[in-house]
Amino acid sequence: MHNLDFTGEDARWDSLVERLRGRLNVLVSSFMARVAEIPEYAEGRVNLTEMQDTARETFSRLVDGLRDELCHHPGKGDASDTLRQFSSELGAKRARAGVSSEALTSAVRLDFSILWADLLEISDPGDAALLTTRVDRVWRVVDEFATQTHASYAMERVRMAQEESNIRREFISRLFSKSELSAATVSQAGAALATDAEARFSIVAASGDAASKLRTAAAQGGWNQPHQRLFTHEFGGSTYVFWALPRATGQSAPDGGQDYIPAAINGIPCGFVPGFMGLRGLPPAARTAERLALLLQPDDHGPLTAGAAWARLAKQQLQGAGLDLWADLDASLANCRGGERERLEETVRHFLTTGSITTTAQELFCHRNTILNRLNRFEELTGISLTVPDQAARLVVAWA
Repeated sequence: MHNLDFTGEDARWDSLVERLRGRLNVLVSSFMARVAEIPEYAEGRVNLTEMQDTARETFSRLVDGLRDELCHHPGKGDASDTLRQFSSELGAKRARAGVSSEALTSAVRLDFSILWADLLEISDPGDAALLTTRVDRVWRVVDEFATQTHASYAMERVRMAQEESNIRREFISRLFSKSELSAATVSQAGAALATDAEARFSIVAASGDAASKLRTAAAQGGWNQPHQRLFTHEFGGSTYVFWALPRATGQSAPDGGQDYIPAAINGIPCGFVPGFMGLRGLPPAARTAERLALLLQPDDHGPLTAGAAWARLAKQQLQGAGLDLWADLDASLANCRGGERERLEETVRHFLTTGSITTTAQELFCHRNTILNRLNRFEELTGISLTVPDQAARLVVAWA
């Protein structure tokens, strides 16, 4: 073994470090061979030439960081400063390239093992004690480099996510701000939202407490898949959430149909327009969803579609025109005695739901003739025959 004093150890260490600097090509070749085993790098996520240049610069700066001179003369810390700056640039660059955090970690971890393996190769058997005293330094330099690289990577990912979110909000606002959308706007919005602009979409709208619940549900997501997102828009006191439905030829929604609504939204009172075609159809669908939300009643505990709310909408329109079907019906039934009115209304409501005298009798535990007598009595009082569709429709609207 070498019998070196402290100064001699420093000199020997600096000599080994200098030999490392002369072997940059070896270090880079070793790194390139091993990083190719990481799938994202092997797939060409990072340009090969750029990766080689980066590896050479990385090892050059790491080797500079191993010199004893920097430790004994703190004022000469330019190498450490430039290494931190370089690692910050590298982390941001890998984030922009779309390299995952796991792949980046795997690549950076190679630096220590490659450096240490080469140190062992160029050292003499008598350098064992020296290497033992310097292993912490090698690890510290590489670890600082890795830590700064990952910190920069994380900051860049946050910045990119914020930028992406701002771009999405901008294009969503464009979609909602125009009643007629140009082909260019639709295409650009689809690209910004990373979704097929020609797919089928569904939308819900709500205000007040329900709007707050919608925002929470949208943050939770719909399907547990990143490319099937819930998009949110706020305007005029209303919250809108829309999403693309899977194509029939690809994945299918959990219930297999265009009426699918995410579980987190399913229990929220809101206006719901399912399965409209393309982002071009978003403005009219949003207006319909908002209109349906205005028709919600206290006993509604989930999404309301036009199919379920058509009678409410018709009643609202008729009342706006000065026609009150309920007032006429109420006056016609005012002469009922005792519980007759309640029995008649119950029977008629069941019949309007089922369309069957037999089923109505079974549901109300009555004889079939009793149901017929009540329907005849109702017609006698109101002039409304439930067997005539347009008259039955008037009744459905009056009771909406």
